[in-house]
Formats: sequence, structure tokens, C-alpha cells
Amino acid sequence: MACMKNYLLPILGIFLAYYYYSADEEFKPEMLQGKKVIVTGASKGIGKEMAYHLAKMGAHVMVTARSEEALKKIVSDCLKYGAASAHYIAGTMEDMTFAEQFIAKAGNILGGLDMLILNHITSATMEPFAGDIHFVRRSMEVNYISYVVMSMAALPMLKQSNGSIVVVSSMADSAMKAVSGVLNAEAAPKEDCALEIIKGGALRQEEVYYGKLGWASHLLKNPGRRILEFLSLRNYNMEKFINN
Repeated sequence: MACMKNYLLPILGIFLAYYYYSADEEFKPEMLQGKKVIVTGASKGIGKEMAYHLAKMGAHVMVTARSEEALKKIVSDCLKYGAASAHYIAGTMEDMTFAEQFIAKAGNILGGLDMLILNHITSATMEPFAGDIHFVRRSMEVNYISYVVMSMAALPMLKQSNGSIVVVSSMADSAMKAVSGVLNAEAAPKEDCALEIIKGGALRQEEVYYGKLGWASHLLKNPGRRILEFLSLRNYNMEKFINN
């Protein structure tokens, strides 16, 4: 019995690690063919590259950002790359009315929604916090509250299509330039990062980690946290919680 106890935990750990790190399904570009996808913050960087990848996969692409001129060019490029259709609506996510109405307009244009990719952020200087509460409030509104507003507005369409919401958090290429000489690191290729995000969304993965250091993504994954979450949720009557 003591021998069994000595080997039980290591065996369980190996099993859980294999289960956690192995992919349940292989990604295929055809998964996005004909899908109706919104990409926010799409005028540059990772957002733009996601729009281009989706276009090459034959998706219906709706992009938004503040720069109308940039969006016109991206829509034109998406059509050249093979998008089933490509559209844009320019506006700022500092305006919660725009954020909510954008989803409704996009849904009408696309005829529904399969995936909402939330990628926009407010601009920020790479300086220590100096007590600017207005900036903190604006950051929370753009980087968080607008995400909630848009998700809630999109939920009926996503329920109907059994779609998904993808939330992006990244160190932008522009941020890397701002900390040049302070942070000794290189930005990961935005094209590859964009593709990994799309793959994760298509495969409905709970979390995706990507960076230039391949082993870092494995270290960031935490099977122990998953076990604790599972054990903790057993204390809740989830059916009653959801119904209430």
C-alpha cells in the first residue's frame, strides 16, 4: 500500500501533464472558411495580421479601429487575399455607445457572427505611474469595459452560431520600441503570433501562450491551477448558480 502511494502521485502528474499539453484537435485553415469574424484594433500590428490570415482562409472579415484610411487599405488587401467579404467601421472604443452599436452594425452587415476577436487597447507612454487618474479611467474603459460591452452585445449572435470570443493580451511591437535600451528583448513575429491566436480561437482553447522562447509557453501553462479550479468548482451547485 505504501508503495502504491509513492507511485500514485507521479503517475497522476504524468497523466495530467500529457492530457494538458496534448492538443485535442488539429487546426485546419478550412475551419475559418466562410466564418464571420470581427477583429478590433485591426489598423496595425497583430490585429492587421489576423485580418490578413483570416482573409487567406476565406473568412468574412469585419475590422475596426480609429484610422479610417488604414482600414480602407486593410479591407482592400483582405479582398485581394481571398476574403469571402471584407468590411470596416471606424471609431473609438472610448465611446461605449460606438462599441455597442458597432457590434449591431457588424452583425447586420455580416449576417451574423462566429468569432469576436477583441484586440484593441488605448495608447500609453512607457513611463512610471505619476498619479494620472484620468489615464487609469480611460485605460479601464477602453481595455476592459468596452470588451464587456462588446461581448454582451455579441452574445446573442454567438450563441446562435455556437461561436467564440477571443481576448488578446500582448506586448505590442510599438511598446518594444518605446522600451528600447531599457528592456533587452526582441518582439516575436507578429505574423506568427496572429496565426497562433486564430488557431486558438478556432480550436476553442481556453488559453494560448506565444513568444520567441518556445519553452516559455509550456512554463506558463499550469496544470496545478487547473486541478485546483476543478476541485474548487465541485463545491458549487453550478446549475443553480447559472439558472439564478
